[in-house]
Amino acid sequence: MAGSVHGGTENTMTTNALVQLTNVGRTYNNAAVAALDGVSLTVEHGEFTAIMGPSGSGKSTLLNVVAGLDRPSSGRVVVDGIELTGASETALARYRRTRIGFVFQFFNLLSNLTVIENVMVPAQLAGTRPAAARTQARQLLHDLDIASVERSYPQNLSGGERQRVAIARALINKPALVLADEPTGALDSRTGTQVMELLDALNQRGQTILLVTHDVNLATGHGRRVVSLRDGAIVDDARIQPRRKAEPAELVRLGAGEL
Repeated sequence: MAGSVHGGTENTMTTNALVQLTNVGRTYNNAAVAALDGVSLTVEHGEFTAIMGPSGSGKSTLLNVVAGLDRPSSGRVVVDGIELTGASETALARYRRTRIGFVFQFFNLLSNLTVIENVMVPAQLAGTRPAAARTQARQLLHDLDIASVERSYPQNLSGGERQRVAIARALINKPALVLADEPTGALDSRTGTQVMELLDALNQRGQTILLVTHDVNLATGHGRRVVSLRDGAIVDDARIQPRRKAEPAELVRLGAGEL
């Protein structure tokens, strides 16, 4: 879906492209090695793409550039028809509120707000009335099988429950793209697997996901495409054989209430 944001420019992208990076570079303080070095990457609507590489490879910088949190030193970045390069800070903030959903390693939930209040925050920042935001948040918590904890505070939840709350928060504004930055890094392996299965189910419903991970098993086990970075450059871009899709009934409640 193409669109425009004040301070950005509407662009024509490759057919079905959601994210398009063209020869993107990013350097910091004249570093000898660029964080990103001439990266060109297209992500299509509905893809589950894993960005992987060792520490310092540039994967987090790439995610931040796509998120509009960091500006490229060179090249162009277009997401959902929005030209991010040169956009104003106000335009980038609006873009992040309306087009992007974030899932972080350490959840980034507000400890003084209840679960449902945490989920409502992005919707309210985007201008949704409180009553409507609460209805949307409650439905997401139901869909993610954590409706029973809506009045709880984050510190009283398990790690898996907190990550589900973070995913609900990421989805409330119906973003074009979900960015997941090491989403299982703070979880045990069993809970991490369940969270990744949840992201799989969301992708099977059509959600585009860009996952950053250093874990090759996560990347190849869940991504449908794995892009490998080293020293700020793409060194490999591989498609993964699709696995059996979940049955529709499995996707109505994204469930695993054991989290």
